[in-house]
Amino acid sequence: MARIAGVDLPREKRIEVALCYIYGIGRSASQKLLNHAKVNPDVRVKDLKEEDIVRLREMIERDHKVEGDLRKEVAMNIKRLMDVGSYRGLRHRKGLPARGQRTKTNARTRKGPKKAIGLRPKKEKTA
Repeated sequence: MARIAGVDLPREKRIEVALCYIYGIGRSASQKLLNHAKVNPDVRVKDLKEEDIVRLREMIERDHKVEGDLRKEVAMNIKRLMDVGSYRGLRHRKGLPARGQRTKTNARTRKGPKKAIGLRPKKEKTA
C-alpha cells in the first residue's frame, strides 16, 4: 500500500489515476509529476518500486501544497472574503452560488433541498 501525503493510494489503479486521490493533485499535475520523476504512468500502484514511491513523495512535499495545508488555505480565502464583506463573501455566507449562476431555477447543490412555503394544516370545521 503506497501512502503519499497522508493518503492511501488504491493498489489496483494506475499510478497516474491513483495520484488524483490526493486533494490538490489532478490529472495534469499527476502526469507532470510522473514525467519529472521518470515513473511510467501505466504501472499499477502495487507494482511500484519503493524508490519510486519515495521520489514521488519527496516531489509532492517539495513542490505542491496538498491535503490539509491546501484545505486550510482555501478555507482561509473564503473566510477573508466573508470578513471583507465582498459580494462573493456574502454569497458564501448565504449559501448561494458565488460565480454568477442563476438561482431562480437550479442551484440545488448550494441551496439544498426545496423548502415548502405557505403550507398550513387545514382548520377543522366545527358542526
